[in-house]
Amino acid sequence: MVYAAILAGGCGSRMQSDLPKQYLLINKKPIFIYSVEAFAAHPGVDSILLAVNDRYYDYAKKLLDKYCPKVSLTLINGGEDRLATLKNILRHLRLKNAVAEDTILITHDAVRPFLDSRIITENIAAAERYGACDTVVPATDTIVASDDGEFINACPPRDTIFHGQTPQTFQAQKLFILTESLTETESKTVTDACSIFTLRGQPVKLVRGRPENIKITYPQDMIFAEKYAQTLKKP
Repeated sequence: MVYAAILAGGCGSRMQSDLPKQYLLINKKPIFIYSVEAFAAHPGVDSILLAVNDRYYDYAKKLLDKYCPKVSLTLINGGEDRLATLKNILRHLRLKNAVAEDTILITHDAVRPFLDSRIITENIAAAERYGACDTVVPATDTIVASDDGEFINACPPRDTIFHGQTPQTFQAQKLFILTESLTETESKTVTDACSIFTLRGQPVKLVRGRPENIKITYPQDMIFAEKYAQTLKKP
């Protein structure tokens, strides 16, 4: 069984908008709807979950009814941060007795609307084989490291550096076990689900993403997104 979980619980403070950015319109359609459509159209995805802030539960439901009336989807409450949301998703799957050895969980940012089927397919295959995978694109800029934010400590070779995207995909049972093993201190340091695997010395396979698979964060990102969305065919 393959579950796709779309993380839509953020407030999007950097967007400088009264409405969380996942609900803003791109080419007359809410941003998160693009991800819903991508997973709904993929033959390898069996079930879709949408994790939202409880304040926007009814609003999200209204938008789903309007833009995706034929899509079967389960709305769940997101947490106060990414890890808490992930735990809520896993808790939901456990209540359904769905955290099994062959269960695959795809996690995806609701504000990365330009996900394509090739990335989904390769994520599922990589997670089935390796247990976990992360979608990435090679770094094109030189990356510098600085401990104090004032002086450079190191310049890692650019061919070893990648920009992380989503989806991130996992064998759900393994993800649950590793997540439950986190101490309180460790829980404060992990930035995403893949970092839980690396913290425990578990392999994470790289899946190549696309430059267009951007995370919409700032107002200027909306300019690119609007133009790009107009070039897409309807799913």
